[in-house]
Parts: sequence; structure tokens; C-alpha cells
Amino acid sequence: MSATTKTTELERILAGDARAVARAISKVEDNVEGAAGLMKSIFPHTGRATVVGVTGSPGAGKSSLVDKLAMLYRSRGERVGIVCVDPSSPFSGGAILGDRIRMQTLGLDPGVFIRSMATRGHLGGLARASVDAVSILDAAGFEKIIVETVGVGQDEVEIVKAADVSVVVLVPGMGDDVQAIKAGIMEISDVFVINKADRDGVLRTEKELESLLTLAVRPDGWEPPIVKTVATESKGIDELAAAVERYRDFQREGRVSLERRASIARWRILELLRERLLARAVGGEGADAQLDALAHEVAEKRRDPYSAVDEFMDRSD
Repeated sequence: MSATTKTTELERILAGDARAVARAISKVEDNVEGAAGLMKSIFPHTGRATVVGVTGSPGAGKSSLVDKLAMLYRSRGERVGIVCVDPSSPFSGGAILGDRIRMQTLGLDPGVFIRSMATRGHLGGLARASVDAVSILDAAGFEKIIVETVGVGQDEVEIVKAADVSVVVLVPGMGDDVQAIKAGIMEISDVFVINKADRDGVLRTEKELESLLTLAVRPDGWEPPIVKTVATESKGIDELAAAVERYRDFQREGRVSLERRASIARWRILELLRERLLARAVGGEGADAQLDALAHEVAEKRRDPYSAVDEFMDRSD
């Protein structure tokens, strides 16, 4: 790619051109040639957006919540980017959940950009590509970027940790409160949402969460608020937006913001390092054939996976 073409591509992204933004995200998602160079040129133009990470167990109503929050931001005249992180099937590849339903309500709004991210069978890179997509939307001038994760696995938790404000969504009567603590979600949440708050058991869930929060003292001194919502009826959305802004204001008042950014930067460096080292290891001559042979040996119980990795590493050195 020539310098002129690259400049034009960057200029179109910075101007908020939806097609240029979509192509750039595809480029970093597929990790094609030129993706790293593009991200290098985009990086100086980032840091202006507020990135809100939304996570929680499937069925918690995250998508409805994200929709209504995006609509609220749009009513205030802000441009909104939505990145939906969908773990892909290890067999078929591609996103399990798309954004077809959401496209019906928000997709026609030129001030909203929606993208689903999936591993698509690549070697890792889901978390890295998702955070890169956020950077592209940031550079493109979207004031609010919402990252919605489908589950609460390690990849999803890491992605949400990379947001400015992490929102964990629970629902009453599903045991989500206990599951959230088991998954370590308590540690990453800046705002708790009890969605479907018109259900029975909401007070019990709220009390349990309050008692757990008294035991967990955060290093920054922030006390995560609990917001009750009924997303399908647009109830509590204003309160959620206000809670997000309160934490952003809290961040700006002290060194918390810098420390959090440094932690995110360290994680991003490690993600890129892992991805590149893995690509280098499996990209060598004969690597595919060796991997296939080792895989068959492990499948036939003639070798354990750890010994297989040792042998592969020895040949790669």
C-alpha cells in the first residue's frame, strides 16, 4: 500500500466514513498485511471516546440494555459505536450471534455503527481485534463506544477490563449473583445493573449484592453503584447513563485513570506479543504437517499434549 493510499484511508476513517471504518475493522480482525501499520497511524488519534463495557451471563438482557443506552446517547446528539463480541464456534467459525435484530432499530441511524466480532478460526486475537476495533471507532469520532460481550469467559472479561467503564448485568432469580463472583466479575465491575427489575426476587438480589460489596474494598476507593433497570420498558436507562458518567468523573479526578490506562496498555502489548509469537511458531516451514502429526498422536493417546508442545517448541527454536 502506498503512502498516499494509506493517508487517504486514514483521512476517511478520521472523517467518520462508515465504509472506511468497516474495512479497517475487517483488516485488523483478519490481521491482514498492513493492519499493524494502520493501527500505528490511528493510535495518536484515540483517547477521546468514553468506552463502556457491558458483560453478564446470557439471558441477562444485555442487548436490550445496550440498545436503549445507545438510543439515549443518540437523543443527546452523540455518535455511538457498538462492538458485540461473539465467541465463535470452534467447528464452523463465524459469530454465533449476529446483529440482525439490533440492526432493525439502530442500524438505519447514520450516527450508530454496529459491528459483531468473532474469532473466525484465527489463532487467538479476538480480544486484541475487539480492542483495536474500539480504537478505530474512537479515532473516527464516536463519542460513546459500547462493547457488549455475549458471555463471561476469559476473553470477554479481558475485553471489558479494557473499557473505561465496566458494567456487569445481573438478573433476579437466575443465581447470577453467585455465578458473577465465581467468575471474578466482582473485581472488574464499576457499575452493577440488575436488569428485569420487575421480576420477583429483585430486592433479594440487591441486598445480596450490597452485602458482598461491603466485603470488597477497591484500591481506588470507588463504591460501585447498583442500578435497577427494565430495559424492555426503557426504565432506569437515564440512571445507568448517570452512573457511567459519575465513574468517568471519578477517574478524571485522580491517578486512577492513568493507572488503568497503563494496565490496559500492558495487556494490549502482551496480547500482541502472544499473537505474533504464536504466528511465528506455527508459520514456519512444515509446521502444519508437524501439528497434524502431533495432534493425531495425542488423539490416539500415544502422546500427551504437554509433550507435544515441548517437541514442537524444540523444533521451532
